[in-house]
Amino acid sequence: MARRRSWQWSLPGIVLVALLATFFNLPDQAVTHGDFEVVERVVDGDTLLLASGERVHLIGVDTPETKHPNKPVQYFGEEASAFTRGMVEGKRVRLELDDANAARGHKDNTPQKGTLAYVFLEDGTLLNAEIIKQGYGFALTRYPFSRMGEFRRLEREAQEQGRGLWAR
Repeated sequence: MARRRSWQWSLPGIVLVALLATFFNLPDQAVTHGDFEVVERVVDGDTLLLASGERVHLIGVDTPETKHPNKPVQYFGEEASAFTRGMVEGKRVRLELDDANAARGHKDNTPQKGTLAYVFLEDGTLLNAEIIKQGYGFALTRYPFSRMGEFRRLEREAQEQGRGLWAR
């Protein structure tokens, strides 16, 4: 009988500990590193809105503007937005943060304070790199990030091969 009673008391204890652990270890909704989330909408070529409501700006990528409040739609902006839309809208993606942005809290300097991230498709394709590789955007090197050399190389190759923005 003593064993049965200790089992009865330990089960509620385990449940209580599990509930407390869950309550005090809530996942940070602003950081989706490792988890897949659905892209609800592509705002423009380098900005996404996730189904969770999180706004994501692609690290190291600058596409021509289509939604800037003070700028007209730029050359190749619609094409860049359409490319990004075709790659990720309605699809699952995984975000990866870069330690180079840790001091900024992984946020950009826009009023919306979007999360700065690398965006990976389910097949492992890095969206940031693919946009530059296909000539839909530039390597944004104004701020440091760990893949800067790779993105500069991809931009140079797109220019040399006349892809996208660089078409002759």
